[in-house]
Amino acid sequence: MQKSYVFLLVATLTIPACNSWSDSRANPSNWFGSSQPAAPVEPESYDANALVPEKRGGGLFSGSDPEDTSVPIAKIDELRVDPTPNGAIVFASGTAVRQGAYNARLVRVESEENQKNGVLEFTFRVEYPEEPTNQGTERSRMVSDAINISKKDLQTTRLVRVVGQQNALESRRR
Repeated sequence: MQKSYVFLLVATLTIPACNSWSDSRANPSNWFGSSQPAAPVEPESYDANALVPEKRGGGLFSGSDPEDTSVPIAKIDELRVDPTPNGAIVFASGTAVRQGAYNARLVRVESEENQKNGVLEFTFRVEYPEEPTNQGTERSRMVSDAINISKKDLQTTRLVRVVGQQNALESRRR
């Protein structure tokens, strides 16, 4: 009987303390406030490549650019073009020939014919380790990449195409 009184006393003292916890800075749910509307970012001040270092001229100890050892991915499985306020995001995923593919990237293919026809074409390229790796399951060889396309590039684009070794996927503008 005496234990239940002690438990009841402790419970009545700790429950009111919970109210102060909800407003405390130690409570993780209070670390960020609710979202507020903000002014839109001006296109002139927006730099999509802010984190990409600028190329500098050749110095005394600068070497030549490394050789590109990438190859087109074996098969393109998915292509999505998702609109954004600043243009669109082109998302592609594919299946590599073997496990260990890295440095996946969508490389833009520039040609006069593509520009004339309003085609934005990319080659999905990956690199493989020098040492041999297992082929593995298809799921273990999945690779994906995305690239941001500006509104300026989208104005003249009617078709987005991503090319691999065995196939290509296209997405037409509606």
